[in-house]
Amino acid sequence: MFAKHMMTGLKSVIPTLTDVLLLEWINVMSHQVKLSKFLSLVLRHHPHAIGLSLDEGGWADIGELMEKAGKAGVSLTLPLIQRIVATSDKQRFCLSPDGNSIRANQGHSVAVELGLEAMEPPEHLYHATNKRNLASIRREGIKRGKRNHVHLSADKDTAVGVGSRHAQKVVLVVQAAKMNREGIRFFQSENGVWLSEYVAPEYLSE
Repeated sequence: MFAKHMMTGLKSVIPTLTDVLLLEWINVMSHQVKLSKFLSLVLRHHPHAIGLSLDEGGWADIGELMEKAGKAGVSLTLPLIQRIVATSDKQRFCLSPDGNSIRANQGHSVAVELGLEAMEPPEHLYHATNKRNLASIRREGIKRGKRNHVHLSADKDTAVGVGSRHAQKVVLVVQAAKMNREGIRFFQSENGVWLSEYVAPEYLSE
């Protein structure tokens, strides 16, 4: 009886193997999220922060990236980079066919030429934003801000996921086909995100 009570008490203090594995998984994922944000920073916005060179297409040499990141105190390995690319929920990055280079699929504020061809969009696209932005969007439309393009989603569910950082979000419907017929170009990145330079208020509804 004593042994039974002792084991019960230990279980309340010592985590089970499943708990330990779960904690390890959470720590690994948290670390990968931090590294993914680091990659977004240096591949989209501030490559100069670690002295990284991007070519005109936004590609960075992986060897140079690992070297420069290491000097900045961020440890990256090729298998880790490959895992981040493969498991990124929004497919933020891609590897070159030879596996030697990496770039962000979209979202750049630095000048890059992604080499995307103009495409005919579907009838509607979607954009999630915080409710507090609605008044200005109704007046001025959706602007690209510091990015090279406005990002649009092919369906509402994806837009909601993309806009998950917004506590009070609303999904706007974009009359993409009408915009395209009136001469406004659209592009689609490798991870399926639709891109355009600007969406005027008259093409928007809730």
